[in-house]
Amino acid sequence: MKKITFLLAFLCAGLLHSQKTMTPELLWQVKRVSPIGISDDSKVLFYKVTTPNMEENSFDSKYYAMRVEGGNFAEITKDEVQVADKNLSPDGKHLLMHKPVQVNKVTGKDIYSDLAKSDAYVFTSLDYRHWDKYNDGTFNHVFYKDVKTGAETDITPGQPYYTPQAPFGGDEDYIWGPKGENIYYVSKKMAGAAYATSTNTDIYKYNLADRKTENITIENEGYDTNPAFSKKGALAWLQMKTPGYEADKNDIIVLQDGVKQNLTAQWDGTVSSFHWANNSKEIYFVAPVNGTKQLFKVDYPGRTRKMPVVEQLSQGQFDVTGIVAENNGKLIVTRTDMNHAAEIFSFDLKSKTFALLTQVNTELFGKLDLPKVEKRMVKTKDGKQMLVWVILPPNFDKNKKYPTLLYAQGGPQSPLSQFYSFRWNFQLMASQGYIVVAPNRRGMPGHGVAWNEAISGDWGGGAMQDYLDAIDDVAKEPYVDKERLGAIGASFGGYSVFWLAGNHEGRFKTFIAHDGVFDTRSMYGTTEELFFVNHDMGGAYWEKDNAVAQKTYNEFNPISHVNKWDTPIMIIQGDKDYRVPIEQSLQAFQVAQLKGIKSKLLFFPEENHWVLQPQNALVWQRQFYDWLKETL
Repeated sequence: MKKITFLLAFLCAGLLHSQKTMTPELLWQVKRVSPIGISDDSKVLFYKVTTPNMEENSFDSKYYAMRVEGGNFAEITKDEVQVADKNLSPDGKHLLMHKPVQVNKVTGKDIYSDLAKSDAYVFTSLDYRHWDKYNDGTFNHVFYKDVKTGAETDITPGQPYYTPQAPFGGDEDYIWGPKGENIYYVSKKMAGAAYATSTNTDIYKYNLADRKTENITIENEGYDTNPAFSKKGALAWLQMKTPGYEADKNDIIVLQDGVKQNLTAQWDGTVSSFHWANNSKEIYFVAPVNGTKQLFKVDYPGRTRKMPVVEQLSQGQFDVTGIVAENNGKLIVTRTDMNHAAEIFSFDLKSKTFALLTQVNTELFGKLDLPKVEKRMVKTKDGKQMLVWVILPPNFDKNKKYPTLLYAQGGPQSPLSQFYSFRWNFQLMASQGYIVVAPNRRGMPGHGVAWNEAISGDWGGGAMQDYLDAIDDVAKEPYVDKERLGAIGASFGGYSVFWLAGNHEGRFKTFIAHDGVFDTRSMYGTTEELFFVNHDMGGAYWEKDNAVAQKTYNEFNPISHVNKWDTPIMIIQGDKDYRVPIEQSLQAFQVAQLKGIKSKLLFFPEENHWVLQPQNALVWQRQFYDWLKETL
């Protein structure tokens, strides 16, 4: 009898263990997989696994090797990773690198040698701060190093320009020419107000022999980024045409023998990233489409009259997040969905099927009851068909009623796809018992260029109505508790929450806004990338004859509607966020407090537009769900 009781207890314990749901603490045990590349003989795949270390408030990394077909893997040291070094010249004589160089004297201690403890900055132009750092007079420069002697040469000596590009650029911003005689690099060679108001990065060719530099994209006034050579010496890069428009259609341009071709000009989409095929006749790329990110291919016809053909290779309810390599008829890629963090897959180009290679988090997710992710088409007020992701709690019961969250995506032109976030995590939200409604409102790529562009100059217009159309449509379902609706979002999503707080006509019971734009005027006066507000807000607030701008700074300004605020709101802000600076959240919190509205300010002194430190991230999650429990 005791044996039977013990067995039943063991089975019940195992059953309960298998029915766990995602929690904030468990989310921060999920490992992050980063592919490094494959070996020269194409037999071994190398990758890195990073794990949050909550106790040390940091991250630990380990390196692994496995056969490209998958199967067994082995932990190795970082020094044992053996992939081709793109920064080593073709003849093996020089190594490309970048490092900061002091160009201007900006700080008090640099200007005055006798004031070594001064922490003052002296600015005489814009670009005095960017993302989360103040400009101290140093700029990233590219160097090539003589492997034998160790001698280093700066290819842009004394220039106040960045390569890689600030704040996120890496060594993808510079490459060797096919023969190693030239270095190609990305730079925006502007300073001050011109730098802050322009997106005009160019690709430059630097010749080692004569040390002369040529701008090879001088005719384009928008972004030119991500240069890469085919094995036959054709140069490809990504290009946006419209000056000052950071979310313009991104096309693949190829230059060979002095002839430039736009391979994706006739395709109604935008490219996220690309990879040359081994045969140099095709380019594989990743692009958003219909609420996902998928693999595509475009042929490179060379100097012919043939029109390049774009073909979608993969489809399904997931995101392909990057291409690592092509190997024996397969692409090595990374893939996510709303219920699974990134893993490495192979994609068979012939059968169009995926095979899972790494299983870093398979055991963890295998023990969880997962939410159900549904695709829903909603008719908008103006008759458009809008894709809406609806995420249902684990073990969903249609006969119950659930509190429901409207999720407002940031960007504003960023895809709401099958991403897996470690902050705005739909799996976690649904696992706490909330239905999540995530609309692909206008302004998002993946639904044609026109839909993506519709948000610019119309922040408080069609997109806000899209949100209301989505929540109203889903709220018709009997399992949605219409008395327990909330709206949440960050960045432009935070703007959306602030806007809805004054224009929701009683729909919502609570709001959460993270680093959101509250006052479009003070946003224009303090944000650092002015090209963004010039394009998306329509111009400066003092342009009285500019109808688009005046609508943005008045009718579409959340601060203009605070007289109608009457709903609990939680506001989150990072002090080092210079994209959407701190005065936005402080103004909103002050309004809520003075109006006597239940409100909370969650403030992170050392975080930027994101929350990166593990312990702060866990505070964010706990406060997020505590607020929802209190108010919803």
